[in-house]
Parts: sequence; C-alpha cells; structure tokens
Amino acid sequence: MTRRRFLESCGAAAAPAVLSGTSKRNLVFILSDDHRFDCMGCAGHPWLKTPAMDRMAQRGALFRDAFVTTSLCSPSRASILTGHYVHAHGVMDNVTPPSSPLATFPEVLQKHGYRTAFIGKWHMGGDTDAARPGFERWVSFRGQGQYENPLINFDGERRKTQGYVSDILTDEALRFIGQNASRPFFLCLSHKNVHSPNVSAERHKKLYEKEPIPYPKSMADTEENYRGRPEWVRRQRKSTHGVDGMFNNVIAFDPFYRQYCRTIASLDESIERVLNELEEKKLLNDALVVYMSDNGFLMGEHGLIDKRCMYEPSIRVPLLAHCPDLFAGNTRPEGMALNIDIAPTFLEVAGAPLTPSLHGRSLVPLLRGEKSWRAEFLYEYFWERNYPQTPTVTGLRTTRYSYMHYHGIWDLDELYDLEKDPDQMNNLMGNVRVTTDDGQLFTQIKDPELKSLVGDLQGRLWKILADTGGRREPVWKA
Repeated sequence: MTRRRFLESCGAAAAPAVLSGTSKRNLVFILSDDHRFDCMGCAGHPWLKTPAMDRMAQRGALFRDAFVTTSLCSPSRASILTGHYVHAHGVMDNVTPPSSPLATFPEVLQKHGYRTAFIGKWHMGGDTDAARPGFERWVSFRGQGQYENPLINFDGERRKTQGYVSDILTDEALRFIGQNASRPFFLCLSHKNVHSPNVSAERHKKLYEKEPIPYPKSMADTEENYRGRPEWVRRQRKSTHGVDGMFNNVIAFDPFYRQYCRTIASLDESIERVLNELEEKKLLNDALVVYMSDNGFLMGEHGLIDKRCMYEPSIRVPLLAHCPDLFAGNTRPEGMALNIDIAPTFLEVAGAPLTPSLHGRSLVPLLRGEKSWRAEFLYEYFWERNYPQTPTVTGLRTTRYSYMHYHGIWDLDELYDLEKDPDQMNNLMGNVRVTTDDGQLFTQIKDPELKSLVGDLQGRLWKILADTGGRREPVWKA
C-alpha cells in the first residue's frame, strides 16, 4: 500500500482513544536488535540481570508467545512500522530500498496531533541516515552505526559524538520527553544493542565472567542431532552463522555469549532511565510503553547462531508492555503476538482508526484479558546474496505446528509438533526427499496422516499469502 492510500484510509473516520480520561495517551516504543526472547530475568534466564525489563513485566505485561513474521532486521522493522507482511511492504533484506515509499503508523499519529521522534537505528532500505517521513525529531546514523563514539545525524547536522551509543540515544530520548511533557508525543527509541560485533559499555566489561554458559542440547555435532535435518543446516555449522565458524572465525562461542549479555546490561539501563523520566514527569501510569526486539537470535540451537531461519529462538522475541491505566500489572496475555501487531496497537491506543488493510491486529484486547483470535501466522525469509547459506523460507507457525518450506533447493522441508517436541529435534518430514523430476516434495509423502497434515498446513499457508496480497502457490491434495 502506498503512503497516500494508507494515510487516507487511516484518516477517513474518527475513532475513540483507549483512554482513562479525555487527553491523548503518550506513546513510547523501545526497539532493540537481535535480543533473544529468553535473555531476560523475567523470562527465566539463570543469571542475566534485567531489572528494568523485569519491572515492566511485573507492573505491566509479558507476552510469552511473541514472534516476528520475518527474522531479519530491516524487513522486520518495516513490518513493525507498517503493520504488513514482508511481501506487501517490499523491504526484503537489509540493503534493498522499498519499491515504494513506506506508509507508517507514526505518520498517522502526526495527523492526530502527536509530536513524533525517531532516535536510533533505522537501517531500513539503504545505507542512509536521512530523516524519514513521520518524525519531527530525527536522531539516527547510517547502517549499523557504532557502539563507541558514533557519527550521528541530529536533525540534519552530522557530528561525531563521544560516548556509548545506548547512553547517547537515551539522553536524546529523555530530552525529547522533557520538551514535550505537556503535549501528546510518540517516541521511538531504536537501539543498536545487542547486534554483533558486540561492544559493551566500559562499566560492564567485567560482567558475567564466571557464570556458566547454557548450551542447548541441539548444539552437539552428532548424527542424532542432525538426523532428519536439511543438509544446508549441517553445512552452515562451519559458516559465519554456525557455532564452528562464528562471524568468520573472529570469536568463539563462550566469549561471544558473555559479550552479548553485557550489551543487554546497557539496554536494560536505558529502559530504566526512560521509565524513571516518565515517572518523574508524572506520565508513567498513563503512557503506553512497549519494548520489543526486531528479531530473535539462535545461540547454538542446531549448531547455528544469528537469525533468518524459522527455528523457534530465531522467530521468538521479547515483548513487554506497561500502562497501569490501561491494563493490570503482572499480566501474561494468552495467544500469539506479532511484529505486525505493533502498528494497530499504537493506532488504537491513540484513537486513530484502523485501516482494514493492516495485516496485524491491536494487542489491546489481549492486554485486557481476552483470548487470542490468532491460530497461525505466515513466516517469510528471502535469500540474500551476502549470506547464501540460508535458503528462502516460507512457513506456517500454528499454535501446535511449525512448518518450513524451502525454495531454490532440493532438500528436506521441516515440520515439528511443538507440543511433543518443543526443542524441534524430530523433523516429521525427515524421511521425505524429492526424488522425481517434477520436484514436488508433497508427492513423495507415503504416510497418509502425514500427507493430510502437510496438505492442510500448505493450504493454510498459501491462503494467508494470497489473502494479504502475495502470490499463492498450488495447494496439493492428499
């Protein structure tokens, strides 16, 4: 959808704000990069300390089933801002610019009287730090930026800035809150943390030196672990995204894990500072604060690190929300929440009408105790020339099954029953290989029950794709 059509549809009618009073609710969205879903104290990590995230979970909401519809930085960020699946918004990877200008929910908030700011990593559709539509305040940098002494664009003025990047960005976020405490605002604080190569703040360099590293059982280089997996997974073990070739062999697994956790420390401190500033300005109870990561991260599962593929640690993300005036504390919403739900959530809370074209839905009903309406979602990842070891993936994640269909290779598809096999060790399609010239894996399934299940999952997958403007593939019948 073009920006013009999106804005026109959102502005076509008035809608009541989800408010306790008559004023517009302030909105804060804090985004991180590559933060694993279980690397928080409140998510059960054995030794990682995250008091600010724990505070949000205790006084607000922790979504235990939060996912991204693609596990890659730029495509996921575009889905967050637009409420659309990747095939619809067109940001397929980290370097390709969008085919048409993105229409984003901050633009709608501007039309509804919000002052808006983007502070941090944009990294979407090219290597530019130029200001984007929808934001009156712009503090950003090119590409991945730098952890220490970064070059930052402050509303068009670029200057080398001394300090650690999360501290600098948080200083700017607090300044924006202070300058706009008397009027409705939307703040997007988009961190570089915890993206590799991880450089921790000087004050955290000695953290977690002796804590035991939690190795997943699927990390082992054994035949049992790789039985029934696609060949590309085994081969990736020694690549830049595998545990035996990490980032072109520049770091081993254990020191990387510790550095990763150290960069979470300054991220958590940033969240604490934002919450404290809102509290000092007497805005905390009324403001909706949401924290999320743009994708998950594999830490040795199946011999892999990084993201992109559809395994659970790659697609699961931390998602926290805090707004005592809107929903009760210590809330654990039931059901799957997605990155495409962020846009409609903020639009509903702001009182902006929700266009029917959005692929996501507002999370406000779940925060207020209603049961989930969602039984499944589409997953997409598109092959990148710079990282050719992971093929294109089109998948379906249901409340029970995870089905992964690979394009461009003749290899195994993957299907896991997550109720019986949450660690994804037993690929139900592990014995199904393409052996005929037509290349149709479905025709090779001999077990009638499995064939019926795969046919059903394929049909549901292609239906979501077709219903959201994508290209529908043939549906095979059992």
